Amino acid sequence: MTNHMIGYVRVSTEEQERSGLGVEAQTEAILAECDRRGWTVEIVSDLGRSGKQVNPELRRALDLLDAGQADGLIVAKLDRLARSVRHASAIIDDAIRREWALVVLDNALDLTTPGGRAMANMLATFAELERDLISSRTKEALAARKARGLDNGRRTAIPAGVLRRIVLSRDAGASYGRIARELAQEGVLSPTGLADWHESTVRRAYATATREAVSA
Repeated sequence: MTNHMIGYVRVSTEEQERSGLGVEAQTEAILAECDRRGWTVEIVSDLGRSGKQVNPELRRALDLLDAGQADGLIVAKLDRLARSVRHASAIIDDAIRREWALVVLDNALDLTTPGGRAMANMLATFAELERDLISSRTKEALAARKARGLDNGRRTAIPAGVLRRIVLSRDAGASYGRIARELAQEGVLSPTGLADWHESTVRRAYATATREAVSA
């Protein structure tokens, strides 16, 4: 049963931080919904922050949820939580996997209800479509360069130090999933610039690094 929620509020500019524009409205909406549903709530906020990555207070909230110190996260608007479908989908996946509630007031995304879970599944589908479209465009561009006899020059976007750590951890017996969780927990940004790492990303990074080491 959901009892204690973390309410997350974010505004993106210094002007909003100084004037409080948007902060009061977000907070009031969260408090009203928690009161209606009989939940206690702790408000955390990232002021003057963009939503392009996991900001400090959001990261702290996610860590508290993962540690079982709260039952769920509630936000007034989806764009306060994330600025991209992929970013939002990563947080939703984390909520489902670790079994904490996520409530987004402006679009009926509510993992405590069947309808809200259906909305989450739709968002995940669009995120997968977005990834597939990006992958398809990338492959087509690389094929066109190859056809013209040009070097694709693909290199991993992962810094050498992080790549080295992945290889050492994997060779020491750590699973890809464990490595991904450790990188995310430490705030190391993934190649997409997000703080969330996927097991498949770590797997590809390890394969690339070991392949290059063999051919060197």
